[in-house]
Amino acid sequence: MSDPQNPEAARPTGAPGDLDADVAIEEPDAVSPEQQAAADDAQTTAGGPGTAAADVPPPSRWHTMLHQIATGNAIISVLAVVLALLVGAIMIAFTDERVQETAGYFFARPTDMLRAIWDSVAGAYTALFQGAIYNFRRDTFLAGIRPLTETLTFATPLIAGGLGVALAFRVGMFNIGGRGQMLIAASVAGWIGFGFDLPWGLHMLVALIGGLVGGALWAGIAGLLKARTGAHEVIVTIMLNYVAFYLVSWMLRTPGLLQAPGSSNPKTPAMKDTAIFPALLGPQFNLHFGFVLVVIATVVVWWILSRSSLGFRFRAVGENPNAARVAGINVRNMYVYAMLISGALLGLAGVSQVLGTVTTGFTAGIDAGIGFDAITVALLGRSTPWGTFIAGLLFGAFKAGGFSMQAAEGVPIEIVLVVQSLIVLFIAAPPLVRTIFRLPDPASRRRAVPNVSQEVNVK
Repeated sequence: MSDPQNPEAARPTGAPGDLDADVAIEEPDAVSPEQQAAADDAQTTAGGPGTAAADVPPPSRWHTMLHQIATGNAIISVLAVVLALLVGAIMIAFTDERVQETAGYFFARPTDMLRAIWDSVAGAYTALFQGAIYNFRRDTFLAGIRPLTETLTFATPLIAGGLGVALAFRVGMFNIGGRGQMLIAASVAGWIGFGFDLPWGLHMLVALIGGLVGGALWAGIAGLLKARTGAHEVIVTIMLNYVAFYLVSWMLRTPGLLQAPGSSNPKTPAMKDTAIFPALLGPQFNLHFGFVLVVIATVVVWWILSRSSLGFRFRAVGENPNAARVAGINVRNMYVYAMLISGALLGLAGVSQVLGTVTTGFTAGIDAGIGFDAITVALLGRSTPWGTFIAGLLFGAFKAGGFSMQAAEGVPIEIVLVVQSLIVLFIAAPPLVRTIFRLPDPASRRRAVPNVSQEVNVK
């Protein structure tokens, strides 16, 4: 429709009879007497010019809140998990032997197959819950909550790594080098943990700081190269992953570096007791002080991104680096600072492994794929600190409960990996989730309907 404030600009250059319907409505000389009369009646009923829009009641507060929930990012993440669990249920049913057996005589006794499907899916997800949250079959409460402590233990490095990836995302950088940064941080912290004799508390603190510095410096290489040469951080961090892996593998095979004395295996000595993270709930549980550190890290990252001037500059660079440069922000320095902090957070994931979970000595596989799982956690958490924290807990529950599913119900552990992958797939395709659940699109805005009668009177 043409601009109602400039009718001459909307008039076609051809014959007057070629005017389309939209132009005819807006041109004063194109309005018929019947249309003018109808417009006058509508004005009289509405209470005069300019009152038609005022008579439309504004949306209620509840309607506005529900619309924000339905179009927000959080609901997409939740529904992505629901869809992934539904697809996982289908896969569990298809791989169940009892379901396959009853499918052979489905038309004779369909209830047998339906019952078998229900038993397989309900049994698998019940085992997932009992292996990740609470086991009702245990005699005591402490024994029952052991699965929850295992979930928190698995979630500790995932949350730390996810925070590192999420912070880099907010600055417009893709830190895919979590594996290398974890390996370097674990090597530095482990070397300090088994190679020095320091008092309790101080030893743990020095090993922790050493690991954080190691991870930060290793990630800082990619940030510095991007800032000074424009090298893409994805390529650089991928290459640094290989460099870190083979460097650590060499040190694990070299006596006098990381290899345990008198051993030919590529493994370090055990960490000294003064450097190990203390257990939070006693020796009968694996949950350690590293979980408290990731909670503190989540608060710190939230404060940096939401309350500090540095976080404002991070977000400005992430939104539009050119506009940030024009506004006086040193974009190059922001890239370096972001990668340093991101590497330190991923280094915390490596430190929590060697000083908290695997304290008897580690190998080159200490990262256990956490560096790449952290990308998934950050995506699920929408690159927000608390969203990443919750996503890390969810994936920690998958890891803890997946083994219970496999042991109790014979469900392949790969199905849990498929569910995790589907979560990322659905999160990467919000229009698909909105279409399936018929959610409104936040990008679509209802266009204001022009008040034809008022335009006619003004003209």
